[in-house]
Amino acid sequence: MANYYRTNNCGELRIENVGQKVVLSGWIANIRKLGGIVFATLRDHFGVTQLLIENESMIEGICKETVVRVEGEVVERSSKNPNMETGDIEVKVSAVSVLGKCQNVLPFEIADAQNTKEELRLKYRYLDLRNQENHKLVVYRANVLNYVRNKLTEMGFLEVQTPILTSSSPEGARDYIVPTVNAPSEFYALPQAPQQFKQLLMISGFDKYFQVAPCFRNEAARADRTPGEFYQIDMEMSFATQDDVFENCETFIIGLFNKFTTLDVDRAPFIRIPYKEAIDKYCSDKPDLRNPLTVNDVSDVFKDTEFNAFKGKTIKMIVAPCQDKPRRFYDDLGKLIVSYEGKGLAWIKYDGAEFTGSIAKFVTDEQKSGLLECGVKAGDSLFFIADERAMAVKLTNVLRNALGEQLDLIDKNKVAFCWICDFPFYEENEETGAVDFSHNPFTMPQGGLEALNNADPLDIVAYQFDLVCNGYEILSGAVRNHDVDVMVKAFEIAGYPQEVVKEKFGALYSAFQYGPPPHAGCAFGFERLIMIMTGKDVIRDVITFPLNKNGRDLLMNAPGKIDEKTLKELGIKTIEE
Repeated sequence: MANYYRTNNCGELRIENVGQKVVLSGWIANIRKLGGIVFATLRDHFGVTQLLIENESMIEGICKETVVRVEGEVVERSSKNPNMETGDIEVKVSAVSVLGKCQNVLPFEIADAQNTKEELRLKYRYLDLRNQENHKLVVYRANVLNYVRNKLTEMGFLEVQTPILTSSSPEGARDYIVPTVNAPSEFYALPQAPQQFKQLLMISGFDKYFQVAPCFRNEAARADRTPGEFYQIDMEMSFATQDDVFENCETFIIGLFNKFTTLDVDRAPFIRIPYKEAIDKYCSDKPDLRNPLTVNDVSDVFKDTEFNAFKGKTIKMIVAPCQDKPRRFYDDLGKLIVSYEGKGLAWIKYDGAEFTGSIAKFVTDEQKSGLLECGVKAGDSLFFIADERAMAVKLTNVLRNALGEQLDLIDKNKVAFCWICDFPFYEENEETGAVDFSHNPFTMPQGGLEALNNADPLDIVAYQFDLVCNGYEILSGAVRNHDVDVMVKAFEIAGYPQEVVKEKFGALYSAFQYGPPPHAGCAFGFERLIMIMTGKDVIRDVITFPLNKNGRDLLMNAPGKIDEKTLKELGIKTIEE
């Protein structure tokens, strides 16, 4: 049998190892031939080591990414590399044996994976993960996962796994459906979240629960959201208030960021911003508080305007320090707004005495006085978005984020947290005009049953909250409803009669009638946390085997067709488009 043993790992050899005989195994990362002498780098899970091969014939027929076993002596390098952890030494090779062949032509250069098209990287993900930066991300993720489990256990949470095969329920996104031969024409659903199970655990008498839970949502990808499956750090607490959840989460997240980053992390307690205030002040329910810019609603200032672009519109304004910015700066911002389906961007400058700029001639003296009351200073520019309310809010958020970046107002070394709370319990469906749940349907409405019976549904506020970090939602949670009467009434207002509630949420409906305790909980997005902590812009980079942005697994070629025999066993017929 071949001898695969190694005496050392590639990344651990240092100057104190000089003179030692070693055996290393790994992948040939690079080969440089210099007049009969060969310098190569050998890479394994732990790092890289330079090899000195004085007899070129020893490496004849061996190409990059071949797996080899080498024997040799650790020597001090004459030309040291301060950028390598093992840069003070090299191994003078006396023997080489091939353990795993590699074809001569690679799909892409491993060392240059970051500059390779994502589709190609995902197709050959096992090569992509040999890149040291990508490889370290997987190790980083594993270390964070280990910390999460240890920290939450230390905080008194009990880890419990909940089912993957469950029933479909209306929770926001589309379900992934799973057929079974045990019940043809009937289907499981993969859980969008362990929501009902975590509440059932509290009703079962457990005190604090957590799991790093796989979740499945059949929805489109974004830069910060992966399609298909993702993981969340799921938590629930019995006899808990909203403040209890906040305190536990702040302890956990501050510890996590301090352990795995060198960033300047906010201290507890975090700022709490009601949802309505967040929309008014930042035009976002996930504001990046590193950005000091805020939003002014100046609709009243322009209520009698003769400027057609402003007539009858919601008008949002951002004041920003733009001293000496060229015209192209303003034009590019206008193009950005148009790219988000906006009608354009209006702006004026203030030099301390007068206003100039694209719409200055349309602004009356009275309106100028009203604008100056918004804290305008010499050297500031005033940017205006005028549109229907929802679109104005959306576009102003885009503008605020762009100004923060382009004016270099954001401290990239800072971690800014805030709680967004008091979310509306219901919202109006844009297509039908009907009342829908705006967030989690299992949340306790503020005011309880009395509010559901007597208040305008669109005025009801929920014990629903999000934790925002640097402009990303990293957690969503709530104080849960645990009253069956509240549950029935809440769903009735959203158009679900009691019979549907019994059918779709039968376990909870039944359990609520057998002594449910008050309980509250939340869930952190695990991949999104990793993305933020590592400074990545695309969440797929921190997933070991991700789907692409279209929800396809290019490595395993999924989803794919199923043969007719299997479909028949499952009671499924496909429709060809």
